[in-house]
Amino acid sequence: MRAFGTDFAAPSGYLNTPSVGIPPAPVADAVGEAVERWRIGADRPADFDQYVTRARAGFARLLGVGPDRVASGVSVSQLVANVAAAMPAGTRVLAAEGDFTSVTFPFAAAPGVTVTEVPLEVLPSRVEGHDVVAVSVVQSADGRIADLPALRAAAEAAGAAVLLDATQAAGWLPLDVTWADWVVGTGYKWLGSPRGTAWLAVRPDAQDRTRAVAANWYAGEDPWATVYGLPLRLAGDARAFDLSPVWLAQVGAAAALEYFAGLDLDRVRAHNTGLADTLLEKLGLPPRGSAIVSLDADPGRVAAAGIVSSVRGGRVRVGFHLYSTPDDVERLLPAFE
Repeated sequence: MRAFGTDFAAPSGYLNTPSVGIPPAPVADAVGEAVERWRIGADRPADFDQYVTRARAGFARLLGVGPDRVASGVSVSQLVANVAAAMPAGTRVLAAEGDFTSVTFPFAAAPGVTVTEVPLEVLPSRVEGHDVVAVSVVQSADGRIADLPALRAAAEAAGAAVLLDATQAAGWLPLDVTWADWVVGTGYKWLGSPRGTAWLAVRPDAQDRTRAVAANWYAGEDPWATVYGLPLRLAGDARAFDLSPVWLAQVGAAAALEYFAGLDLDRVRAHNTGLADTLLEKLGLPPRGSAIVSLDADPGRVAAAGIVSSVRGGRVRVGFHLYSTPDDVERLLPAFE
């Protein structure tokens, strides 16, 4: 099918983007071509630097920051660890109940750091008395959206730092997050990239509060000059937190993020949430304004209706993206009859 200026091979009833996104055809083609080059030994390691650079720039554009503020990694937890490991003993972290553990576990594992969970809806009102707030912009389990303006105001009033996980938001929800100290996200869901790509945006004044826990040659100012020997010589910007790239994943991410960074995300949001809220309306439920919907349903009946979904917290989770259509809504309804 064709949607938003490109082609997708998404089958009817595919509503599992919150787990695994389907790439635009040019993204899959780019990865396929890279596999063929790999097959015949046509590439050299430095050939992949261009893809890392392009993907980094695409993520930066989505967030509205400079590419020099973005570190390239492989997963959310690996990048969050750079933040959590820098927290001194006694740090008090506030998180949302039931948030994805890649956001909370790195802090919970940090020596001397205390993590307190509260319901997402009251998170801004509980910031006082905490040093850091770590929360997903959109909740993975059910699609609830954090009140970012309220959180920003509360954090500034309390002098608390903020880490946001944009994994379930970037690619469909317009983001105003340049105020946050750290913003992390992965590419294989809403950004149509292969698994093995993730990025961390670091506000300039937060760099000294971030630790390169996996310092490596690729995090050097000139990676090809930091392959051997001491002393430690990391890049002076956010690239100090880079991880050596997953080459084929970066090839796909470069093409995918350039595509998504060029989209009108207000239009994407209207499309996605329009379908999600139409489903809720037809089920007699109030609209939620999110691309992710969590429903009480029999997973077997949902699958029998030809829907690809997932189960989170005992509820069926579906997500609507660029390649979703009104037919997907109609296909799901019989599971509730």
